[in-house]
Amino acid sequence: MRQSLHLFFLLIVAAGLPACTPEEAEKKATPAKTVAPDAALKRLLPNFNQQWAMHKLWEDGLAEVATYEAEREIYKKKRRFEYTLITVKEEFNGQFNVKTDDYQRPDIFPVMKVNQFGRIPTEQYPYHLLTSLFFRRDQPVALHKLTTSSQEWCGNTFKALTDEGSHYAQSYNSYWDGQGVGQRRLRHDVLFEDALPYTLRALNFEARPAFSATICDLQQTSKVTPPVYYAARVMVAEGRPADTAEAAWLVTVKLDAQKENAYWFAREYPNILLRQTTWDGRSLRLKKHRRYAYWTH
Repeated sequence: MRQSLHLFFLLIVAAGLPACTPEEAEKKATPAKTVAPDAALKRLLPNFNQQWAMHKLWEDGLAEVATYEAEREIYKKKRRFEYTLITVKEEFNGQFNVKTDDYQRPDIFPVMKVNQFGRIPTEQYPYHLLTSLFFRRDQPVALHKLTTSSQEWCGNTFKALTDEGSHYAQSYNSYWDGQGVGQRRLRHDVLFEDALPYTLRALNFEARPAFSATICDLQQTSKVTPPVYYAARVMVAEGRPADTAEAAWLVTVKLDAQKENAYWFAREYPNILLRQTTWDGRSLRLKKHRRYAYWTH
């Protein structure tokens, strides 16, 4: 084996090719690929503040941790539980498309990470849900990456979405018959329902925008059925004082004639999500929030 490796490096040198160790090869990173928003999403940009995530608030090295009183229907019964949304700035590297450990790399770029976590008790066993969404910091509308997983006693399911420029590539591993392991392409001209609690925070609320958008249905499920795309209508109005503990903007997302979601965001920056209701029985109401480095505890 040692002789074979020695011969391999001799051949490289003889061919005039630069030899490097695996560690050196790993460090040879190319600059991060910038993926422009789809043309359909570009038309939505006037409704949003593209600089929303560039505020100095996100430079303090802390995470926004918001805990909600939540409900979600499982086995035709509403389940009450705590749901946590974590929003924080991170530095990604282009080679692995994950948070970097080396800040001297030439391929790093800033993202906003949003983690959504819930543990839902039932009579038989608990459900655990975790979704991680990533947006380039200067692009609050176009999703950069999504991973989501569901675990309970029957099995676990994992899905991953990455932006490939002309489409989103989805890979999945499910315990459901007829699904199993696979890959598919998803449309690139869409907003994702999972991402709305973050994306809608960047709306130009004062202008009270109203617009149409294609929205891909919820990915935070244990199944990997083909996605449903809604020709949705998004509208902003002032929230009623009785609906939330503080002044809020109400964003209504009408997915179709029978399905409507509502999101209440605080008037003051950073426009935290105060409340949410959805057509399928999911609801959130803010219980507490704070900024701290949760990873050090």
